[in-house]
Amino acid sequence: MFEEKLTGEYPLSQPLSVVFYWHMHQPFYREADTGCYQLPWVYLHAMKDYTDMAEILAQLPRAKAVINYVPSLTVQIQDYATHLRDFLDGSTTAINDPLLAALAHKSGAYNTKNRTFLLASCFRLNHERNLHRYPAFSRLFNLAKHTKKTDAEAYLGNNYFTDLVTWYHLAWLGETVRRHHFVARRLIEKARDFSFQDRLDLLELIASLLENIPEMHRKLVKAGKLELTTTPYAHPIIPLMLDFHAARETVPEALIPDEPYPGGRERALDHIHLGQTHHKALFNEDAKGCWPAEGAVCNGTLALLGKSGFNWCATGEAVLHHSLKYNIREQQSNRDLYHPWVVGEGEEAITCFFRDDRLSDLLGFEYSKWGTDDAVNNFMHELANIRHSTQGTKAPIVAIIMDGENAWEHYDQNGLPFLTKLYQAVAEHDEYELTTFSQYLQAHPATEKLEKIVPGSWVYGNLSTWIGDHAKTRAWELLIQAKKAFDEKYATLSSEAKKDAIEQLRICEGSDWCWWFGDYNPGAAVRDFDRLYRQHLKKLYQLLGCTVPTSLDESLSTGGGDAEGGGTMRRGGADS
Repeated sequence: MFEEKLTGEYPLSQPLSVVFYWHMHQPFYREADTGCYQLPWVYLHAMKDYTDMAEILAQLPRAKAVINYVPSLTVQIQDYATHLRDFLDGSTTAINDPLLAALAHKSGAYNTKNRTFLLASCFRLNHERNLHRYPAFSRLFNLAKHTKKTDAEAYLGNNYFTDLVTWYHLAWLGETVRRHHFVARRLIEKARDFSFQDRLDLLELIASLLENIPEMHRKLVKAGKLELTTTPYAHPIIPLMLDFHAARETVPEALIPDEPYPGGRERALDHIHLGQTHHKALFNEDAKGCWPAEGAVCNGTLALLGKSGFNWCATGEAVLHHSLKYNIREQQSNRDLYHPWVVGEGEEAITCFFRDDRLSDLLGFEYSKWGTDDAVNNFMHELANIRHSTQGTKAPIVAIIMDGENAWEHYDQNGLPFLTKLYQAVAEHDEYELTTFSQYLQAHPATEKLEKIVPGSWVYGNLSTWIGDHAKTRAWELLIQAKKAFDEKYATLSSEAKKDAIEQLRICEGSDWCWWFGDYNPGAAVRDFDRLYRQHLKKLYQLLGCTVPTSLDESLSTGGGDAEGGGTMRRGGADS
């Protein structure tokens, strides 16, 4: 079992280092033409998951984690916080998010259009975990079901809708907030007939939660409990920006555009450097690590990250399978998964960590269905198996990497009992060391070299989620056309127009549009992102002073599938 030293002695077993890496990301939801937010997920997740995940770390003395914040998300959190504070201070009378505007509606007398909007929007959460746990909210849901059958929507009074929009925001609050904040507790206990002042108090709470996110995380970093990392600014798939043929190394039949993305390397560097700049401005430190958008990597991507100053990055387990040309899980020893690898030479060298798909997907998709104690015990059993298989290995490390925002609504109490016990179980066990990637590398610099990384992502180890079928590839073709227009017109623009145009281009280059295109995703979400993507491209043409192509009036994808987790999350392995 143990590797034998030259002296004939067996090395002492070392603790298994364990890293929890939570990825926080939202794309740009502001409508290109109006500046109004079309989907509320930035602020809803901010007041629930981004708050809870940090607060849990703060409350547990020995807990540690790594959190990745994508600049496209934090830019919008800051925008929401500033806009809400301006409204509450009287600097503006409008709110640029329709749900928050409804919460702040002074009279509470909603017209038919607004009533229809609230009925369509205010039940978009996990019903079992976060709706029916509150009898007053459950009652509102049952009344809405009745009106659909009887066409009696007009008979729901104003109090119904003020209560509905208030309960929706109360249910989206973080579990730590609902337990400890006076306003949250008071309104939950009140349960109904919420006044305008009640709703303003809730709006003030939401604003304070958004404003506090950067400082809350900075304190955790200073305490040594948290490492913060970043992603290139708008979450672009860099391997595809560099060369579309990267998709064919794992999926030879992938449909790709006939021409490369114009200036892809320069555009990738723009996102990388802006991401670094924004991260330092927000969190007062340089990011040592990077989660490339969707863990999408290739040798060229890693070289850009290494040369830009990142010490390490992370990606998916299947990328390592493809790069080593064998499935680690099928070998007698799977040790190659449980140590970092160095890729590249000189100033382009960077250390890569690889996601443990099995453990990460258990947290993302399975443990929410289990009792808390059973789930934690099973996780510790899985860790024990890894510990056993890596004994004798120098400084083994297991990386649990997953979405840090979408899984928890499926857990009891937003995952608070589970995460609390999970952190405690790992931190208090003598055979495991809860750490961060940078702390680990400081003690154990990577030495194993990987000559070539096969292009891929954390999803299946390939790039098929973002290119390869008609809809996804058509989206790239439309972007190529827009980039050509940008290259032709950019130099003629004023300084202010240049700033607006390049920001709009960055938004269009984000990965989320192609993530959602495909028949396997829910129709409503696909239509939202299809419309937003084409609006953003149209806005880019308008900022350039160009005629908007009629092709942008044509829908790219309609969806209609029933993807696991609503399409917001995926499993790392195709056969998981």
